[in-house]
Amino acid sequence: MADLSAESDALDDLVADLSPEQWASSTPAEGWTIAHQIGHLLWTDRVSLIAVTDGEGFQELLTEAAKDPMGFVDAGADEEAARPPADLLADWRKTRAKLGGALCGVPDGTKLPWFGPPMSAASMATARMMETWAHGLDVADALGVVREPTDRLRHVVHIGVRTRDFAYMVNGRQAPAEPFRYEITAPSGELWTWGPEDASDIVRGSALDFCELVTQRRHPADLDVTTVGDDAADWVTIAQCFAGPPGSGREPSGKQGDDQ
Repeated sequence: MADLSAESDALDDLVADLSPEQWASSTPAEGWTIAHQIGHLLWTDRVSLIAVTDGEGFQELLTEAAKDPMGFVDAGADEEAARPPADLLADWRKTRAKLGGALCGVPDGTKLPWFGPPMSAASMATARMMETWAHGLDVADALGVVREPTDRLRHVVHIGVRTRDFAYMVNGRQAPAEPFRYEITAPSGELWTWGPEDASDIVRGSALDFCELVTQRRHPADLDVTTVGDDAADWVTIAQCFAGPPGSGREPSGKQGDDQ
């Protein structure tokens, strides 16, 4: 939770002093402005808070989402982006603080409802960390800012590793039976590892590039991610740690695509 708070604060610092015109700047996600990016984070934090504190209310949300599964989230971002930037920012600050406190109060072993399988409070916090970092990257790209990576990326790497089989599922494919080995170099220089040492398939790279891969913020050809084994090489082409149908990714060499 401390890392999630720090990541949110870092993004807050990027947008706090923007003019209304800058809030309306386009980001690499087609049709989404900076206001959409922050609006989406606010909307998802609010929905997460409902999942933690109001199970019946969350079930009502699920019913609404079922009416338009593809457009439900985008509609939320559109609605929030239409608000005055100062109101949007103030609401995001208040809501993310409430969510942090609520998650810290969830008893051990409790599973929280979600649009996919129920999850623990730790898993929900990790998912919020991933989204905050990824959408923050879109904002930084829109502003022409290069953010210094931190070891908070470990959380994003972790969810990228844990969602290996999910990427195959949403693409209608069978996941490999054997686990991969992941050897990821942290911004601090530490080596983070997941999976058995004797795995036939290995994924290696910097934490920053790996996170850009699994959030589909950069094209695989532009990233410092290497593989050993055919299955690992194949997975890199479909890696996806965010919920929903298969993302379209981004174009290589700096040309941005339309995935949110």
